[in-house]
This record gives sequence, structure tokens and C-alpha cells, in this order.
Amino acid sequence: MSTPMTSTHAQQVPLPRVPTEVPGPVAGTAMTKEYVQMVGRMAYVWGWPLVNSHNRRASFAMAPTPGLMGGVLPVAPVGQNAFLTDYISPEQRFVTCPNQDVVYGMGFYALDKEPVVFQVPDFGDRFWVYALYDARTDQFAEIGKAYGTKPGFYLMVGPNWTGEPPAGITAVVRSSTELAASAPRVFLNDTAEDREAIQPVLNQIMLYPLSRFDGKMKTTEWRKLPKFPPAPGTGKEETKWVVPEQFFARLPEVMKLVPPLPGEEALYAWIGSVLDAAAKDPALMKTLVETAVAADTELIAPLFAWHYNGVPAGNGWTAGKNNAEWGSDYLSRVATAKSNMYENRPKETVYLYTDFDTAGQPLHGKNSYAMTFAKGQTPPVKGFWSLTLYNDKHFFEPNSLERYSLGTKNKTLQYNADGSLTLYAGAKSPGTDKESNWLPAPDGAFSLYIRCYWGKQGILDGSWVPPNVEKVQ
Repeated sequence: MSTPMTSTHAQQVPLPRVPTEVPGPVAGTAMTKEYVQMVGRMAYVWGWPLVNSHNRRASFAMAPTPGLMGGVLPVAPVGQNAFLTDYISPEQRFVTCPNQDVVYGMGFYALDKEPVVFQVPDFGDRFWVYALYDARTDQFAEIGKAYGTKPGFYLMVGPNWTGEPPAGITAVVRSSTELAASAPRVFLNDTAEDREAIQPVLNQIMLYPLSRFDGKMKTTEWRKLPKFPPAPGTGKEETKWVVPEQFFARLPEVMKLVPPLPGEEALYAWIGSVLDAAAKDPALMKTLVETAVAADTELIAPLFAWHYNGVPAGNGWTAGKNNAEWGSDYLSRVATAKSNMYENRPKETVYLYTDFDTAGQPLHGKNSYAMTFAKGQTPPVKGFWSLTLYNDKHFFEPNSLERYSLGTKNKTLQYNADGSLTLYAGAKSPGTDKESNWLPAPDGAFSLYIRCYWGKQGILDGSWVPPNVEKVQ
């Protein structure tokens, strides 16, 4: 009878060898059309936000100086920024779901060329946040009132920068990619007094190349920006930043500029092998172009609907998750890039949205709707909250009141006798006694959108539930 082996005599099974490199298929490996289509569809979903970001920067590169494209969109040459001086106009088509609670600035940067200095003035008690994005639309810095950021000069650098910041720089923030985008937001009350009071601080929000830094706070009179012609093709929808027929011609260049995240090396090799094969075989490139066109319709277009953006938040609303901290959540990243690019990270802003009323029926301007927040149950925030109404293209629908959102900024909201707050939406006024609480809707489909800036615990953990959207009979 054999003696059972003890643990000291147990047979050692060698671990599988882990390759130190992941090259993907060897160059010259034959690829079927179906295989190229499979990889191409995945590459389209994964790479759509990246190509989107790079094409937006390319549009800014055409600006001769900081100015207003079409008189409504702040644009600037790469390496600089421009700023609005009031709420963003309904006419802009650069990005969907703009916010009419803040004053926006915008800029794009090529940090492999030169680091960028950004100024933080003294905002006093006013809420503000500088959202800084990399090529993946991830935020890479924590700059704002919620973080206790002090006034001063800050330096934004790229992933490979090894220099020393000059004297006078308060802190350095590093982007994971050479492309960076800035979209500062500064809260503005909807009053004539605050529109004037905010101007001096806005004029100090500037971003510029490090070579221009002299330790002195620079200012620009943003109200005096020149106006440029609108972008070609501007219509009712967002500017088409990703053209499917051109996607796979652009993707190789973008991938060279955006290094893989840890764990993405195999994905890069997998996609890269197909791109390399297609570059040598016109038939495979034709397949990739056809795949991109089909994927844009079949995979990307449906993500415009809000119920594909996040998770249920109660009463028919959806809440975004992983905003600006996507990691490998490629589905949510591309859904947001399609429906609502450049969201803030959740601890800065929680977003809730719906296309439907409480009965599950699509929202339509022919109907009237009421949303009631019980006493003390408006969104619990340290910053501000708002309810915004968008048309079916996720833009503001012009109306005679020039009103597109209601919330903290509004000083004329009427509360009910029991302390609750009812807001109304629809194409027809709910009556003169309720008009201060009314969001005019288009005579067609629309959506509702709640923003909660610097949310308290009930917002962050999801225990606060948005109100029912009740159809008013």
C-alpha cells in the first residue's frame, strides 16, 4: 500500500507562462471579413469618444484668437481658453445638454508641446469647478470649491513632462494624455445684479502656455471677444464630431497619441493588428468603413436615449455612474459621449434624466406635467441644483420666456402652502399664478434633466429619489 503524499511531497504543477508582451496576431496573418467586422465594431465603441475629443480639438485649432464662434461658443487656439459672460445660448451646437446655471469657459491643449498655466482667482462664496479632461473624457484633477482649492497659479502638464515648475506655481496637475480639455463652470444667479458682480472674477479665468507665465495675474475682458462665423453644417443637432466613413483613417493617429491604460495593452494590439492589415489591403479597409457606418447606426445612435445612460434612480429617472472616471466602462463612456459629453465626476455632480413620465409614456409638449418636491426634499446639495428641459436633440428649445432651467439660481420660485415645491413642464402655461415655476416645452418630444452639484450624502448614495413626473389632466 502506498503512503499518501504529505504536503511537503505534493507534486508541484508549474504555472502557465505569462508572456511579457502581447503582440496580437503576427503580421501577415489572414483575416476573414467577419473577423475584421467583429474587431471593427468593438474598436468603434471603444474609440468613438477618443476620436470625438481629437476632432473637437482640431476645430479649436482653426481659431485665430480667443473668440465666439457663431457669436455663442467660446473658442480659442490650442493652448488657450475663452470664456462666456452669461449663460450659454440656445443656438450653440458644440455640445449637447449645456447647463444654464453656470457661466462656461472652454479650451483644448496639446501638452506634449508645452505645459499650460491656469489661474484660479478668489471666487469668494461662489460655487465653481474647473473640469479638466483627458482624451478619454476622464477628469484628471480636483480643482474647485468642493476641494478647497486656493487662489493662485496652477500648472497642467502632460504624461511625459519631467521639468520643474517655476516659482509662483501653487501645484501641478498631470493629464494622462497629451490632449487636455478645460471646461470651467462658475455658478451664476439669474439676476441682473449677479451678472455684473461675476464679471471681474470671470475675467481672471485664463489658461495660457507656460512660456507666458510671469507670476502676475492676467485678465481678459471676455465681453469684448471677437465673433467668428458659425461652424459649417450647424443645424438642429450637435455638430457631427465623428464621421463613420473617416473613423478608421483617424483612429491609428489617435491611438498613437493616447497610451493604453494598464490592462489595455492587449486591446491595443488586437485593434492595431486589424488596422495594420487594413492599411495594406483595400478590401479590408472597405470592410472597416462599412463596419463603422453600420456600428454608428446600430451601436452608437441608440445610446442617445437616457435609459441607456446609467442605472435606474427611482420614479422613472436614470442616474449616470462612473462619470468622467470611466476606467474600462466603455459602454457608459461612449453613451455619455453620444448623449451628453463632458460630464463631471459623481462627487462633483450627480446627473439624473428621463424621457418618460411616471406612467412610462414619452414626454411630449402637447401634455402638461407636474413634479412636486415635498417640503425639505429638493435635491440635498452643498453647491446648487436645477431641473432643465431639453428638446429631442438635447438642446434648449427657444421660448418667449428665455427660460430653460429652474432651481437654486431662481429667486422667484413659488412654494406651496405646505412648503413643498411644484415645478411644471409643457408647451402651454399652467397659468399666471404658476408661471414662475414653469419650464416651457417644445410642441414635440422632450426630456428632463436634474443636476446636483456638490451633492450631500443622499445624492451621493442614491437614497434621495427624484420626484414623479405626473401628467396633469
